[in-house]
Amino acid sequence: MSTPSQHPFEMKPETACIHAVRDATHSTGAVGVPIYQSATFAHPGVGQSTGYDYSRAQNPTREHVEKLLAALEGGADALAFSSGMAAIAALMELLSPGDEMIATDDLYGGSVRLFNNVSAKNGVIVRTVDTSDPAAVSAAITDKTKAVFVESPTNPMMKVTDLRAIKEVIGDKNILLIVDNTFLTPYFCNPLALGADLVVHSGTKYLSGHNDTLAGFIVVRSPEIAEKLRLLQKTIGAVLSPFDAFLVTRGIKTLAVRMKKAQENAIEIAHWLEAQAKVTAVHYVGLPDHPAYELSQRQASGFGAMISFSVDSAATATAILSNTKLILFAESLGGVETLITYPVMQTHADVPETERLARGIDEKLLRLSVGIEAAEDIINDLKKAMR
Repeated sequence: MSTPSQHPFEMKPETACIHAVRDATHSTGAVGVPIYQSATFAHPGVGQSTGYDYSRAQNPTREHVEKLLAALEGGADALAFSSGMAAIAALMELLSPGDEMIATDDLYGGSVRLFNNVSAKNGVIVRTVDTSDPAAVSAAITDKTKAVFVESPTNPMMKVTDLRAIKEVIGDKNILLIVDNTFLTPYFCNPLALGADLVVHSGTKYLSGHNDTLAGFIVVRSPEIAEKLRLLQKTIGAVLSPFDAFLVTRGIKTLAVRMKKAQENAIEIAHWLEAQAKVTAVHYVGLPDHPAYELSQRQASGFGAMISFSVDSAATATAILSNTKLILFAESLGGVETLITYPVMQTHADVPETERLARGIDEKLLRLSVGIEAAEDIINDLKKAMR
C-alpha cells in the first residue's frame, strides 16, 4: 500500500511531485512504483483480504497515483479514472433528476457535450453563466442548485473565476463547488485551499505530460463524498489501468520542471504574438493586460502555458495550421510537444454554433498548447507559417 511520506520538513511542490507518496507494497527497494498488472488478487483465507480484491475496486498502482494527487491537491482522497470525461461523468452521478448545476459558459467542448446530451437526458439541468462574474452566479442560484462547475482558466478563451468569491456567494448553502484544474495543475493552483469541494483533472494533459495516455482524476475534500464516489467508480467501472497509472506517476515526477519551462515559453510567445500584424487578439492569462492578471496572481502561483489567439481571417488560420512544421496540428494539450488546435472544428465542434460564436469561438481562433522546446524555435515556426 502506498503511504504519504513522513519528512521532518514541509516539502516544496517540486519535491512533493517526487516524494509526497512512497510505495510500501513490496520489499525490493524499487524506486519506481511497480505495475500490478493483475485483474484479481487471492484472499489469504475466508473473510480475509490483502486490501486488494479486484482491480475495478482498487489496484496498488492506481492507489499510488491517487494518493499522490490527493497529497498534491491537499484533498482527503482522490479517484483515478480512465479519462477526464469519465471522471466528470462519474461526478455528475452525485446529482439527481431535477437537480440544477451552474456551469462556466466557456467550457471544454466535451464537457458541454456531456451536459447537453447525457446530463439533460438524466434530468439534471445545467445553467451556463459567466462564472468570472460572481453576481451572475448568485443570480443563477435557485433552491434546486446543487453544484457550481468552474473551469479556470476556461477553454479556450482563458477567462478566470475568482474561486474565493464564488465560495462566498455559495455561503452555507448545500451547493458543491467543483473546479476543473486541468490547465493550471496542482503545481500552480490548489482550488481546495480556495474553497472548492471537488477538483477534477484530465490527467491526459499536464499530469501525464507526454501525450501517451488517457487519465482522469477527482480530488475530494470530504471523506463522505469520496465514499459516494468510490461506490460510483466501482459500480460504473471506468477506472484507470495499472499501466496508465504508472505512466501518470512517472509524468508527475517532472510536473514542476515542465510547467515552469512551458510557462516561460508561453510568456515569450504571447508577447511575440501581440506584436504580429495578422494577430488581432491574444488570450493569455500571463499578459499584464489580461483582465484577470492580478486575480491570477492572488489565487495561483503561475499562469500556465495555454494561449488562444485570433487572426485576421479564416484563411490565415488555415494557413498557419497547414504550414507549421515543428508545431503539431493535433487535439489535446499539456504535453512536452507544442500543439496547435482549431477549436471550431475540433474541441468545440459539437457546441451549437450560436453558443460558439457568442463566446468568440469562430474560424479565426486558434489554441496553442505551448511545450518545452526552445521558445525561439516555436516562434520561428509560427513566423514562417504566417507568411
